[in-house]
Amino acid sequence: MVANQFRPSLLADLSAQEKLAGMKILVVGSSGIIGSAVANALSERGQDIVEVTHSGEGLTVDLSDIASLKAMYQKVGKLDAVVCTAGVAQFGPLEELSDDDFAQSIENKLMGQVNLVRCGIGQVTDGGSFTLTSGGLSQKPALATTAVSMVGAAVEAFVKGAAIDLEGHYRVNVVSPGWVAESRVQIGLDPMPGIWVPGFGRVLHRPCRGPANRPSSSGGAAKPDRIS
Repeated sequence: MVANQFRPSLLADLSAQEKLAGMKILVVGSSGIIGSAVANALSERGQDIVEVTHSGEGLTVDLSDIASLKAMYQKVGKLDAVVCTAGVAQFGPLEELSDDDFAQSIENKLMGQVNLVRCGIGQVTDGGSFTLTSGGLSQKPALATTAVSMVGAAVEAFVKGAAIDLEGHYRVNVVSPGWVAESRVQIGLDPMPGIWVPGFGRVLHRPCRGPANRPSSSGGAAKPDRIS
């Protein structure tokens, strides 16, 4: 898996030729801090954004309900790319997490994103992309993050396998945002070393463009991007 560190110069890498105006991109979780920034950044590049939230007005979806996912795809029609910044996982000390806490984390954050890809096969045009979200805790767990770390790591493992199975047809990537600066400010912490959401949203444009995953030059399996 290719690990790319976030750095300001990545924004400059998005040349005019790479903006690919006119793509129809589904953004699941578009009302969240990260999701809204992603939708805005993609829209600024001339993309046709279909915004989806968990509740409220407009198009909604329940990630934990595969019937809801299928109904969503039927409503939106053909797509060029899917970006997911949604997903619920439970924080808490291991000894205090219940069966329901683990079940919800698996059904929503993990299987919700897995099924988002599964249901999207054929709905996303050939050569399109799926970009999922894991989180920095998948690589560096902290106190009271067992369930969150577990499902984040599982999402990354799924993307590795899916990129192999779907190579030549779809790009499948995972984004690991780590600390978001705005979220740090909300809980009274210094924003640094967090990532400011507008910048992160612009960087997330990268996995939506380019050819579908191909086998590596050494003859190995296709390698998805993991942006952290």
